[in-house]
Amino acid sequence: MAIKEYAAKLIEQDATLKEIAEQKETLWVNPKFLPFEMTDAVCQLVVSDADIADAEARLERFAPFIRKCFPETECTNGIIESPLKPIPEMQKGLIEATGSPISGNLFLKMDSHLAVAGSVKARGGIYEVLKHAEDLAIAAGKLKVTDNYEKLCSDEMRAFFNQYTVQVGSTGNLGLSIGISSAAIGFKVKVHMSADARQWKKDLLRSKGVEVIEYADDYSKAVAEGRKLSDADPMSYFVDDEKSVNLFLGYAVAASRLKKQLDEQGVVVDERHPLIVYIPTGVGGAPGGVAYGLKRVYKNAVHCFFAEPTLCPSVLLALPPTCTRPSMCMTLASTA
Repeated sequence: MAIKEYAAKLIEQDATLKEIAEQKETLWVNPKFLPFEMTDAVCQLVVSDADIADAEARLERFAPFIRKCFPETECTNGIIESPLKPIPEMQKGLIEATGSPISGNLFLKMDSHLAVAGSVKARGGIYEVLKHAEDLAIAAGKLKVTDNYEKLCSDEMRAFFNQYTVQVGSTGNLGLSIGISSAAIGFKVKVHMSADARQWKKDLLRSKGVEVIEYADDYSKAVAEGRKLSDADPMSYFVDDEKSVNLFLGYAVAASRLKKQLDEQGVVVDERHPLIVYIPTGVGGAPGGVAYGLKRVYKNAVHCFFAEPTLCPSVLLALPPTCTRPSMCMTLASTA
């Protein structure tokens, strides 16, 4: 059966797919949703609580290095984290606009203000680069986990890392996080960017000494070409936004940090007082990691909604009508 005929058949069979094809705003709630207790064991086999704790500990070890390289993290002692801000005026505006009450409090997690890269990609991207650097340095006998990681700022260590290349395909934000952090460590860096990447992002990367390779095609082409070139070089490491577990872990660490911020503001989260989270999504890596981390922390007391453009419903399109992943606990929304 030709792909167009197959797609037409699926659209005919599923109302959600029909709305997607017509570029309508729609809401999809996972019909195979299972409570946390029924998916916990499977999830632990793939990405465990211990894996996330290990990632968090690694970021703590790198804090002296980050503080030294990026003075804007001085106030957080080298921890890259964003503020959690109450937004009562927006809550009031939403109530007035919809005519529906909104109980509890509305907060904005300001990942747009994350130090170094200025987007949620700083969480996963920078973590993966640091993990790769640590692996290389430990394998070469140049670093122990008990060391002060500020030593990685030395000319000797930069010369060591300069033997290696880091590559990534990106529309911009992931490229910024990978490029800026890799250059700071001393890696050679190649960022493969699609046609829709902003010029200022390309200019910023080049100002950091990053090689930016531009493509007239879309994101998928940039990723495919970047992966191919990296695979051909034994000294190159490719950060794969579509498949990387390390990126996922970096994003997942956000959950324990958010819990600390909510605790500090006296916000109780339990099944009687659930946490409702709305996350914008592209291909789904960053929001997937954040949502997964939140489920590990809050279990059945958190409910995550993904919001994506009607013209590019990547995550939503991947799930209905034959979702075979009941462990996908989040709920998804596609909006204009």
